Amino acid sequence: MKPLLICDCDEVLLHMVRHFRTWLDEAHDIDFTIAHGDFSTAMTRRSDGSTVVRDEMWGMLDGFFPAEMARQTLVPHAREALAALAEQADIVILTNLKDHCRSHRIDQLAAHGIAHRVDCNQGGKGNPVAALVAEHGHPVTVFVDDLAVHHESVARHAPGVHRLHMISEPDLATVTPAAAHAHARIDDWRDARGWIAERFASGLPAAA
Repeated sequence: MKPLLICDCDEVLLHMVRHFRTWLDEAHDIDFTIAHGDFSTAMTRRSDGSTVVRDEMWGMLDGFFPAEMARQTLVPHAREALAALAEQADIVILTNLKDHCRSHRIDQLAAHGIAHRVDCNQGGKGNPVAALVAEHGHPVTVFVDDLAVHHESVARHAPGVHRLHMISEPDLATVTPAAAHAHARIDDWRDARGWIAERFASGLPAAA
């Protein structure tokens, strides 16, 4: 039995926000402030200067996924890091997309040389992470995600999981503080790979 790596996709394995910004510009005449913590106040219509409200924001994201997913590009060193870590651990990609996007995400990642189990989720990731830990059975699990809210959720529902906060988009990373409920913040896969491997080698769950 191997340890388990549960890894997010957008802004961890694949760049998303820079391509979402380009699409909003081209298709909707909307400016998107990439270095902004809240998507629902980051979008402004050039026609009248109005802000895209939260419900409309979700509609924009639904327009991007899955139709515009081909725009997304691989995060540097992500493929190589996962390939190396797969020699030590089983890997699940836990992505917050609607279920109908699952096959698109699988194909998208495979096109970038990443082929692992993909689970879709909506909302906090604590419960699905806890379910994966129980299903897998190994004492060591590492969770990687770009959003602090998911680290908080995992800390609450699966406290024995090692939690790594990673934001691959530099413009977003520079304005986003480290997640309070993560054990570490590393934004480069070359360094993250070593940190994760050390957790696996320890054979120990995270201290609650």
